[in-house]
Amino acid sequence: MIKIINIELYKIFKKWRTYIGFIAIAVLVPIIQVAMLIEGEQSLDFMTRNLQQSFIFVGNLLNGYLISYLILNALTIHIPFLVALVAGDLLAGEATAGTYRLLITRPVSRFKLVTSKFFAGIIYTNLLVLWLAILSLGLGIIIFSVGELIVIKTSTVIIFARGDVFWRFILAYGFAALSMSVVASLAFLFSALVENAIGPIVSTMAVIIVFVIISAIEINIFEAIQPYLFTSYMASWRLFFDDPIDFAEIAKSCLILAGHVLFFFGLAAYIFKRKDILT
Repeated sequence: MIKIINIELYKIFKKWRTYIGFIAIAVLVPIIQVAMLIEGEQSLDFMTRNLQQSFIFVGNLLNGYLISYLILNALTIHIPFLVALVAGDLLAGEATAGTYRLLITRPVSRFKLVTSKFFAGIIYTNLLVLWLAILSLGLGIIIFSVGELIVIKTSTVIIFARGDVFWRFILAYGFAALSMSVVASLAFLFSALVENAIGPIVSTMAVIIVFVIISAIEINIFEAIQPYLFTSYMASWRLFFDDPIDFAEIAKSCLILAGHVLFFFGLAAYIFKRKDILT
């Protein structure tokens, strides 16, 4: 199985579209960091303007932790497209290239083939999130140094000591990787259904956009649906920046997201196993 996964990873990284996500992050993250380096003080003043009348802020609040937190908030909304760009091509790309029949003539079962492709897609997804973590957190600390992290929420303001932040980011990025794995699994499912790589990418983004809209609208009928949508739990990485941390809610979110990953993969494997491949 490991050998087959390595082959699938080689096929993934042989395609130019695989590097679009890494290049996009490598361009966007430094741009945001340079912008914050130039106008970060004004942005921080804007964020805390309502609090400055009652509190005096001291210390290095404009630091790598704050920049990484802002970037994670912004890019976790856009990374799904970069994930779907590759995951949606894993099976449909074989059909487009006309290599489906050649693929199933290998001396391995269809289940092993689809599983190896799935794991290769998950590995790519995790590498993309790791790349985001290295650039946003690592480069942010180099440029802005470290300091206290201020987190402003609807009804609370939390300032974390600099020694109480790094581990929260590690767990937050880990949770983000799980969230993006759901996106990869959904794109993989659509990839098993069609024979054109564009369809799974568009379908995945359409589902996410619709689910995000439903999750955000406070209407009774939608509120009854929201607990069953995976998009309602994708932003739960923010719970790691609560005090105290609600680990029960985080565990619930992890189980629901992991359940979606298994469901989407299981359905994709079933479809691929029964697929009538003619070309």
